[in-house]
Amino acid sequence: MGSPAAAATDIVAVGIDFGTTNSVVALAHANGQVTTRRFPTAGGDVDAYRSALMFWREGRPPQATVRHASGPDALDMALGMTAEHRFLQSLKTHLSSRAFQDTRLFGLLFRLEDLIGTFLADLVAGLDEIAALPLVSGRPVVFAGDRPDEELALGRLRQAYAEAGMAKIDFAYEPLGAAYWYARDLTRAETMLVADFGGGTSDFSVMRFEPGGAGGRLDAIPLSHAGVGVAGDTFDYRIIEHAVSPHLGKDARYHSFGKWLPVPARYHAAFAQWHRLSLMKTRETLAELRALIRDADEPKRLEDLLTVIEYDLGYELYRAVSAAKIALSSSDETVLRFRQVDVSIEARITRAEFERWIAADVAAIEGALDEALAKAGLPAGDIEAVFMTGGTSHVPGVRALFDRRFGPQRIHVGDAFRSVASGLALIARDRAAAAA
Repeated sequence: MGSPAAAATDIVAVGIDFGTTNSVVALAHANGQVTTRRFPTAGGDVDAYRSALMFWREGRPPQATVRHASGPDALDMALGMTAEHRFLQSLKTHLSSRAFQDTRLFGLLFRLEDLIGTFLADLVAGLDEIAALPLVSGRPVVFAGDRPDEELALGRLRQAYAEAGMAKIDFAYEPLGAAYWYARDLTRAETMLVADFGGGTSDFSVMRFEPGGAGGRLDAIPLSHAGVGVAGDTFDYRIIEHAVSPHLGKDARYHSFGKWLPVPARYHAAFAQWHRLSLMKTRETLAELRALIRDADEPKRLEDLLTVIEYDLGYELYRAVSAAKIALSSSDETVLRFRQVDVSIEARITRAEFERWIAADVAAIEGALDEALAKAGLPAGDIEAVFMTGGTSHVPGVRALFDRRFGPQRIHVGDAFRSVASGLALIARDRAAAAA
């Protein structure tokens, strides 16, 4: 991992937004300012640290050493490395699932807590004083997954922080962090809805902010919270499902015992979700795919799927899908292009098609929004301001939903990377002051 830019010595509290796609560390200073930690990359310093790990082996067994990189370094090395490696991302998405307990990387066993702890240790490397500072980490209102286990998720997350040297960790809902940051300069009371769109979840909080609290602090009164495990990664999944997977053997058949059978759906179900793709590169999966290719009606498409998995091309594919999704925010159509190794995919996508693909997901987001309003006992007309943060807030179908429900004049869009972490740092500072 590259060394982060030097930190100030007047830090009084820390906020960490550990995200599915990116993570941010915010530092509250004694003078009241909040800064975000900067990390060097080949293209310049960044404050959005990619939530990714890459492992590789150096030397030959039994003297071989397993090495790792994280964040921007993991991306740079994964894109340029020809030796065998494993690239992992979206680890946060596994937190609430008992199905993921551990994985083997080059013969070593890693629990999920170990992997996330390794990443978090890199994220705060060089902040030697962090163990003694007030520290608040964000958490989603609802963890990602079909049947999320909140107790399991929080326990794992707490253990990961402890393994990274941050045993005194406190948590706050991620939309509360975004709300705190938006409301820091309020001069009058305001009832606000905060919509925080991450990679794995969409979270909503209805808050009442009243300036002029004890010691000049902002009084933040939570009225309700709601969330759903649908966000940016889900929209990526729809593009994969409809525009990419058909090029990689979805709906292909193979011949077995005199019958044509469909290729098992599990390969493409896992392949289409970033957090599962990185775990498919096992001897068993690769051997199964090679056997299917021998008996397939369209072997080339399954060979391309095998290549994507075997050569760890998930991140390159992710970039192509993400670029297409971003293009559809401002254009009526785009062409998704992916060319790596011997795999070539080109698919034209219209915004109308994309909006049909995500219609049920947008409806699920609206359902969580309705739940937040109902729990607060407020109609949409009583919300004075809507603060939206996260890349999904720019998807036209999502933005149209909020424009329709609240009117564009009430909507404010915050910095997708800094808002949550900066607010969490202020929460950590204020909680410490209140406890003093």
